[in-house]
Amino acid sequence: MAASPSGLSAGPGGLISSLLLLLLPPLLNLGYKENDTEPACGKPWWSEDLDGTRHWPWEVSLQLEREHVCGGALIDHKWVVTAAHCIQGTKEYSVTLGTSQLKPSDPRKAISIPVSDIILHPKYWGRIFLMGDLALLRLHTPVFFSKYVQPICLPEPTYNLKVGTQCWVTGWGQAKQRFSVNSTLAPELQEAEVFIMDNKRCDQIYRKKSRIPRIVPLVLEDMICATNYGENLCYGDSGGPLACEVEDRWTLAGVLSWEKACAKAQNPGVYTRVTKYSKWIKNQMSNRALSGPCTSVWLLLLSWLLQPQVGP
Repeated sequence: MAASPSGLSAGPGGLISSLLLLLLPPLLNLGYKENDTEPACGKPWWSEDLDGTRHWPWEVSLQLEREHVCGGALIDHKWVVTAAHCIQGTKEYSVTLGTSQLKPSDPRKAISIPVSDIILHPKYWGRIFLMGDLALLRLHTPVFFSKYVQPICLPEPTYNLKVGTQCWVTGWGQAKQRFSVNSTLAPELQEAEVFIMDNKRCDQIYRKKSRIPRIVPLVLEDMICATNYGENLCYGDSGGPLACEVEDRWTLAGVLSWEKACAKAQNPGVYTRVTKYSKWIKNQMSNRALSGPCTSVWLLLLSWLLQPQVGP
């Protein structure tokens, strides 16, 4: 016999369900909400016993057949930003969140979710000319925010990131070594401090050995450069985040676009400038959302709680 809604308050199973419904809101909030309607972003929890090592809770490993192919950044319960050049055809991708280990020793501590929808920016023309090198990944199921899984903020389109601003690039690629065909991925998430660089200076560096006429810029307006003014440690993954702390919030300033940035130690990293695409990102998220970010989570939880009790 099918259970009725009134069964929520009938019997031990119904009592437990009712209590869970009362307790779930604080479990979902976990202290990371600005108000009653919008989840907080860019305010990660730092552990006091990590000896200064940061935890980057928005970091995502984009995987294909359980192998890491690119980085990414969580921006919402169901959305991840990465580079368009990371996507190769209509393959079945997944993302792993909540861990700094590429191959977690305890898989239960990591969250792996299939990608249900991939949206490439319409200006992306391929790897030769990387304009619009941005992709949105919609997750098959929403994630719960916790100490280890939190979104990074999207910048406002009008925000101007000043030259010299301190930022951080993170990823599992090319750790502590210059570019090499035989380079292996780092088992632990790596980080490097970088600084925003002037686009004209960045363009001059890459133009030294380019045959493209000088009248045509290599580093375009929708790109942003960052360097540590020394040896390029190549910590970042393609599609990985360039995160900058702006007014006490961590903001997604860029998405790593140029893999050749690691070819020489002097090369700055070149990223897709997110301010040029944040409006497009928000429009895509709102247009494709059948319900609010929290509503879909509640529907999943309620469907589980309202299942008939099985047993004597």
